[in-house]
Amino acid sequence: MFRFFYVILLNCWRAFYVIPTMRYKANRPARYTLEERYDYAKWVVHTMQHTGKVTTKACGLENLPEKNGYVLYSNHQGKYDALGIVDAHERPLSIVMDEARSHVMLTAQFLDLLESKRLVLDDMRQGLKIMKEIARELKEDHKNFLIFPEGGYTDNRNMVCEFKGGSFKCAQKAKAPIVPVAIINSWKVFGEKGIHLGAIETEVHFLPPLYYSEYMNMNTNEIASTVKTRIQQAILNNLRGEDLDVLQKQLSV
Repeated sequence: MFRFFYVILLNCWRAFYVIPTMRYKANRPARYTLEERYDYAKWVVHTMQHTGKVTTKACGLENLPEKNGYVLYSNHQGKYDALGIVDAHERPLSIVMDEARSHVMLTAQFLDLLESKRLVLDDMRQGLKIMKEIARELKEDHKNFLIFPEGGYTDNRNMVCEFKGGSFKCAQKAKAPIVPVAIINSWKVFGEKGIHLGAIETEVHFLPPLYYSEYMNMNTNEIASTVKTRIQQAILNNLRGEDLDVLQKQLSV
C-alpha cells in the first residue's frame, strides 16, 4: 500500500491537468475517438508505472480475436489489475467496475474516458440492465470489455476465487468470444505490506478464447467454472519460486 501513496504523492502536480484533461476528452466523444482516448489512458498508466517502478509483461497477444467485440474475463488481485491489462492490451477496452469503488477521483475520470460501465453488485435489476447494454455494444458497436467475474478482491494474491456466472450473460447474449486473462503478481504493486519501492514486474496472459460454438451448450455457471479453471492453471504454469509455493499452499487448504 505504501507504493500506492508514493505514486499518488509524486504525481500530485500532474493531477491538476491530467484529471481535467480526462474529463474534457470523456465529455466530447464526437471530438475524440475512443482510440484517441484509450491512447491517453495508456499514457496515464505508463506515467504511473514509471513513477512506481512497475512493468507489466504481456503474453499471448496472438490469442486475441482478430475482430473487436469480445470480452476479457480476468482474475482480480488489487487496484493495479485493470491498469496492467490496459497497458498490455493495445486496442480500446472498456472496463466493468463495482459502482461503489468507481467514484474516487482519477478512477472516475479514467473509467469515463474509456466509456466504462458501473455495476451495482447487490442490485440484480441494475445488473441485468448493464449486461444488456454490454451485449448490445458488443454486437452492434464491436466494443471490447474487461470484466472481473470474482466481483471484487481480498488478500487472495495469485489464487483465483469463485467466478460469478451472471457476469458471463453479456457475452452469452451477444454470442461474443470470451478471452480468459490470467494476471500474475498484480497484487504486489499496491498490496504489499510495509515499505517496498523496488522494481516489480507483473504478468498479463491472454489465453486462447472460447468462441460461441464452444460454449453455446453451457449455462453461465459452467462457462464461469471453465474460465476460472483455465486461468488458475495458467497461473500455476507460470509462477516460480516462493510465489508458486505460496499458491500451492493456498490451494491445498
